[in-house]
Amino acid sequence: MIEAITGVDHVLVGVRGLEDARRAWRRLGFTLSPRGRHIGWGTANHCIMFARDYVELLGIIDPGQFTNDLDRFLAVREGLLGLALACDDAAAAAAELAAAGLPADGPKALRRSLELPAGEAMPAFSLVHLPASLTPGLSAFFCQHLSRSLVWQEAWQNHPNGACGIRGLTAAVADPGAIARAYGALFGAARVTHADGCLKVDSGTAVLRFATAETLRRLHPGAAELPSIPESGLVALTIAARDLAETAACLTGAGVAYGWDDRRRILVSPLEATGVVVEFVIE
Repeated sequence: MIEAITGVDHVLVGVRGLEDARRAWRRLGFTLSPRGRHIGWGTANHCIMFARDYVELLGIIDPGQFTNDLDRFLAVREGLLGLALACDDAAAAAAELAAAGLPADGPKALRRSLELPAGEAMPAFSLVHLPASLTPGLSAFFCQHLSRSLVWQEAWQNHPNGACGIRGLTAAVADPGAIARAYGALFGAARVTHADGCLKVDSGTAVLRFATAETLRRLHPGAAELPSIPESGLVALTIAARDLAETAACLTGAGVAYGWDDRRRILVSPLEATGVVVEFVIE
């Protein structure tokens, strides 16, 4: 078990048109941060901030620069791209991984230029990248924020749809049982359980689920609207809201296609959310 993990920091959504994605998620009732551009990279983002985590819409604005394989992902699909795990000290996290015999790459510095009304700001981060063998079904890394006050601004955390945080994420995998040991090494065996036909991992904040494509369609009906489900990768995002009636009213007012299921979830079509199966549940 890696003690440095404090939960989910943010989830990344790969999008083909950053401005189109900003409009789509704003239509869903989210407040988005101003655009940020990664220094030395050809990528930029808008973020949907909550009290302890966030959703990052990530797109390419200069294909001639380094994109960290985002171009390869977008050649196949839009949607959930990867997961950042929260840590307070990236160097300590890397040392803990090394001591446990778990390979990792970092820490590495990253900055982005944030386009604020008052002028440019420069949030900084320290990242530790994890190999696929440590997080099967996920592309994942550790993220330490070095400029939290620039990233977590209060005005960006107020969403008309009442959203208040990431409750869960579901990924498709061929054999959920086969990956239990890998996640036990990261989160501790006690946090890894089997339920509803899938593997569940308690990250400390959000629940991570791993399921076959067939089970995933049962758990998340919106997945039926996707052209295909990846053999391995994140598909569904569950978001907590303070009042589902408020969420529904916001979506109705914007003309967004959605439905309810017998588990009292609001289901948003992935066609409305840049390829992400989005669900709202009560906080």
